Amino acid sequence: QVQLVESGGGLVQTGGSLRLSCAVSGRTFKTTMMGWFRQAPGKEREFVAGISWTWAGGSGYYADSVKDRFTISRDNAKTSLYLQMNSLKPEDTAVYYCAATSKYGSRWARDYEYWGQGTQVTVSS
Repeated sequence: QVQLVESGGGLVQTGGSLRLSCAVSGRTFKTTMMGWFRQAPGKEREFVAGISWTWAGGSGYYADSVKDRFTISRDNAKTSLYLQMNSLKPEDTAVYYCAATSKYGSRWARDYEYWGQGTQVTVSS
């Protein structure tokens, strides 16, 4: 089992920034990718960003809607995942989840086996 616990959400004004964290623990030896997803009320859960969990030198990959505004990163000890969110917009309002998968490069929520409980991000206009 892999345990994931998000933190760092909150209320921010348009144009502001937030940094989400995800504490990772448990049996992560099969995990190859970590990702951030989000889900707004009445909408499906969508991919935000992903990063290799096995290769420390890898850069992240992003949904077009957040590219150049969000940055995903991880620590070398593989105990934490981060999402730096800049230039936030009201449409970024959602519950944000970190997730783990053994399927390299996936952007599909159905491929991620482990999920955190989520953290709310609200961007006011």
